[in-house]
Amino acid sequence: MTALTEATTSRFARIREGERELNIHYNDCGQGEQTVVMLHGSGPGASGWANFNRNIDPLLAAGYRVILLDCPGWSKSDSIVCDGSRSDLNARILKGLVDRLDLDRVHLLGNSMGGHSAVAFALNWPERVGKLVLMGGGTGGASPFVPMPTEGIKLLQGLYREPTIDNLKKMMNIFVFDSSDLTEELFQTRLDNMLARRDHLENFVKSLALNPKQFPDFGPRLAEIKAETLVIWGRNDRFVPMDTGLRLIAGIPNSELHVFNNCGHWAQWEHADKFNRLVLDFLSH
Repeated sequence: MTALTEATTSRFARIREGERELNIHYNDCGQGEQTVVMLHGSGPGASGWANFNRNIDPLLAAGYRVILLDCPGWSKSDSIVCDGSRSDLNARILKGLVDRLDLDRVHLLGNSMGGHSAVAFALNWPERVGKLVLMGGGTGGASPFVPMPTEGIKLLQGLYREPTIDNLKKMMNIFVFDSSDLTEELFQTRLDNMLARRDHLENFVKSLALNPKQFPDFGPRLAEIKAETLVIWGRNDRFVPMDTGLRLIAGIPNSELHVFNNCGHWAQWEHADKFNRLVLDFLSH
């Protein structure tokens, strides 16, 4: 079988958002009776493929169809200024895509912003959700233990305003626990992705000015989520503190937490093999 690539799986869908119709990019990988939708984080230059390329093949081998959604304002999707909840905006776009693809129910796997978006989707359309996997995100709100915004979020927002290779390296060096795996090629690819869409960068900064709290606190509503939920966190996460994961499992009734030691904000990349086994076991039992 020919290996799947970003280019061969690249697709677009027109999704209505309010009075606009957005051109939304996604990658459609494999075939299967069950579909896993992966939702990326909010870092500049992020994309579904860049976030999850170490996690696709094991799911395909197990018989799942995998959809990687690029949220509006990232990668090849149209840009947008968001003055409300970006979590709910992304959830509406996801709803439009699963409707377009005629998918009754999907498993959702979200990292950081993708975790917030997955929770928003589960709260609004619970009947369309199979299982949830949340890593490094899922709800907003202040940490009682870590100064907010965290050092990682400060560096992320600074990178949006000044997209340079030095600022990218500063952010990525605390994004993961062990930065020795971060290559110059990875840095350059990420920088090129950022600079290719300056409209995404500018609109993210405009969005923050209009509404600094792009990702609301879903804490009071977490008990409404009935889906089985696996929460995964890096003990050394310097972007979203681990107590957020504890709040998620305290609020979501049918949930469990797995913590990776020596792990930052990118568990699915930093501990890919163990992460993949963990997720496959969760989805299949």
